[in-house]
Amino acid sequence: MIRRTRPVVGAIALLAALTAGIAFPAGAAAGEPTGESAPKVDLVLDVSGSMRAKDIDGQSRMAAAKQAFNEVLDATPEEVQLGIRTLGADYPGDDRKEGCKDTAQLYPVGPLDRTEAKTAVATLVPTGWTPIGPALLQAADDLDGGDGSKRIVLISDGEDTCAPLDPCEVAREIAAKGIGLTIDTLGLVPNAKLSRQLSCIAEATGGTYTSIEHQDELTDRVNELVDRAAEPVVTPVAVEGADACERAPELRSGLYTDRQEFGQQRWYRVELLAGQELRASVSVAADRAVRPDHGILMRAVTLHGREIVRGEATGNGRTDVVSTGLRHPKPELDDDSGKPAAETVCLGVTTSFSADAGVKTTPGLPLELTVDVVDGPDNASDVASFGLGRGWWLLGALVVTGFLAGLVWGWLSRWRVAVWRTS
Repeated sequence: MIRRTRPVVGAIALLAALTAGIAFPAGAAAGEPTGESAPKVDLVLDVSGSMRAKDIDGQSRMAAAKQAFNEVLDATPEEVQLGIRTLGADYPGDDRKEGCKDTAQLYPVGPLDRTEAKTAVATLVPTGWTPIGPALLQAADDLDGGDGSKRIVLISDGEDTCAPLDPCEVAREIAAKGIGLTIDTLGLVPNAKLSRQLSCIAEATGGTYTSIEHQDELTDRVNELVDRAAEPVVTPVAVEGADACERAPELRSGLYTDRQEFGQQRWYRVELLAGQELRASVSVAADRAVRPDHGILMRAVTLHGREIVRGEATGNGRTDVVSTGLRHPKPELDDDSGKPAAETVCLGVTTSFSADAGVKTTPGLPLELTVDVVDGPDNASDVASFGLGRGWWLLGALVVTGFLAGLVWGWLSRWRVAVWRTS
């Protein structure tokens, strides 16, 4: 049984790493990097009026952003298709309704013409509102199509001014589509409110948030994120668990993503041959405000409902994700039939998250599930043992120890009585 709790980014990285042992070589298994399409990045830049402030190395925020963009465009790898979208760049008025529509594609996502892109950036002047939510929705459309990696890099110096279209909810909706799009956020000279909002946006899609106070920090971080887009990535495959094992989808080795309602139980099935070992782990991210005490339980059971092994973990609100996992080796056959016996293992995931009134419960919390089927250890024993797994060894040792202790205690008691009577 495996128990662990970790930050969001670390959990996703570990889940991706666990998919290395692929037991089904025919074709591309779930969660494998295909590399068939070019990676895409959409840089989303805040050009609202507050970008006039001169508090980044003695220059305005807009000037620092332009300088950073010029350096990033020079360093962008050839294989990356890059685009630039603005928010708050065109409407200077006071009409909030119009201001919240102010997002435009400055340079389309595609093969990069550095001269053309730099020229477009040079024309930007801090102007209007901060419609982060609408800009993210449009940026997701900019990156539509293809199975390569997709990344939005949002750079802003202020929180969204277009509520009730909450940018955190927008990010969750984008994540729920299962298109493998990551949003990274950078806050220029941020305050606490901006930091919370940009962190929420990033965490909803497994991205990162970075606080920026100097121009070279902005250049280095955007360069790093663009380079990261060019690296092979493992994209989770969207799957929908069932309310019972007999209706559950069958999973092979790979990385999967699902959404789970508060307190819901989801089931998945895995076929395991004799001599193989199932390794499974699950992480559930708290992408919205939840009560501090929560937990997750993962069980492997037979088709008849007999528990094989379980993994469980609890959270106290100090981390954004709670994770657990389990292992189950299926022993080799004892007979000489030569046919590898198959066993259907039902994986059940149950959570105990809850939220205060007013917190949206739909879509469900993001769930990532790793299934890894590998060659099992030599002479693996059946660890089902009526739900105790290898705990039978401990139970047997305790029974023998208790029996021997009882015999010794009884003999000592009789000896003491005999001595007392003779004295």
